[in-house]
Amino acid sequence: MAPRTIPSLAHALAVSPATDAALIALGEALAELDRGATVSLLAFDERRDLLRERATAHGDQVLRARVDTTLDHLPEAVCRTVRAGAEFADLGDRSAEFARLLGLPVQPDGGVLSLRGLHVDGHLATVVALYEPKKFFGSRTSERFAPAIALFDLAFARFADREARGEAVRTLEDVTQRVHGEYVRKLAVMERQLLAMAADRRASDALAATGSSAAAQAAEVTTERQHAELREEARRAQQRAGQLEQQFTAAAGQLEQAHVELHRRSEALRQRTRTLYLIDRVLALDAETTDPHELADGLLALVGDDMQAQRCSLVLRSPVPGELYLAAARGIAPHVTQGARIVVGEGVAGRVAKSRQPVLVQDVDEAGAHPLLGDQYFTSGSFISFPLVYHDELVGVVNLTNRAQRGVFGDEDVERVRLLALVISLIAWQARLPERLLDAMHAD
Repeated sequence: MAPRTIPSLAHALAVSPATDAALIALGEALAELDRGATVSLLAFDERRDLLRERATAHGDQVLRARVDTTLDHLPEAVCRTVRAGAEFADLGDRSAEFARLLGLPVQPDGGVLSLRGLHVDGHLATVVALYEPKKFFGSRTSERFAPAIALFDLAFARFADREARGEAVRTLEDVTQRVHGEYVRKLAVMERQLLAMAADRRASDALAATGSSAAAQAAEVTTERQHAELREEARRAQQRAGQLEQQFTAAAGQLEQAHVELHRRSEALRQRTRTLYLIDRVLALDAETTDPHELADGLLALVGDDMQAQRCSLVLRSPVPGELYLAAARGIAPHVTQGARIVVGEGVAGRVAKSRQPVLVQDVDEAGAHPLLGDQYFTSGSFISFPLVYHDELVGVVNLTNRAQRGVFGDEDVERVRLLALVISLIAWQARLPERLLDAMHAD
């Protein structure tokens, strides 16, 4: 991916007003990588467990078509990966078969279909379908397109949050208006009945005044009967008014819960927007600076600021086999200096570099048994150590601890670091940062 593609895509997604505009921007980014590939969104109906509709970016418009098929038609391993999200699932030699099932145009010379699930609030919301021509040389388009899909995932969550918020407001407005209308109608009926009762009472009094005792008695009996009927109707109306009041109370409770949920989603949206801003800032820094020290500090600030880590460090691979070195740090102990060597396989960062698997520690006692970069003076025991890998090559490791607000990192934080680590790996690899920074340290 050209260096200008990710910054321009990040900007396009940030200003997109809806999912269709974001999908068109994603399609344009894909065209810069592979003009023969197509990208589609398959809307997922969780209640019916159904892939409902396909939306495909085609130039400056989005083409839609019904799909109405279940995920269970996919191979079991592919279905599990799609439901889990976070990475593409490759359909390999069966790509053409499933492309036809999903209504995608079959590649004339053969192609590879890859699917990736996108989640909203922990639930599968849509599936990205990337159909690329089969290649005999070079890397797969799905590998080079992964950073763009990760950015689109953030934008898609923002659109889903806005749609859910609007739907909640519309539902509550409908309930409130319906209940209020019923309440006003019942009051009007009771008012008319009371006016009729008063008129009957005046008529009865008039008959009694004329001396027609028999007619007066008959009118009085009729009036009493009507009064009894009206009292019963008033009782029923009062009962219905009580029911309406209960509905109002329930609606008010739902509204309060909706406000709480909207606040939570607004906070999540604010965090995603901040992530896009930080990514855009570090991409601009990469395009402007030639100083490897400044670029390393900027990459560390990207993940440190986004995760609110008061103590963090960026470790890059060394030309010496089996070694890493400290490239940038913030808030760590004074005795750990820039350029300090870490042996692959030793300590947290070394073990993460060797296994290429992230480490999440939440328990303070557990954290004390695994010092990070030789620094055991944590003010918080929770930390994340995440490998930086690009094109299956180790770039380095990023370490985060001492979270400013909530204190403890969770599984959802690891997933957010996964996107940031991908951006850091991409920039560090293309800028040859491990070699250039080490040369600059030696020159200093």
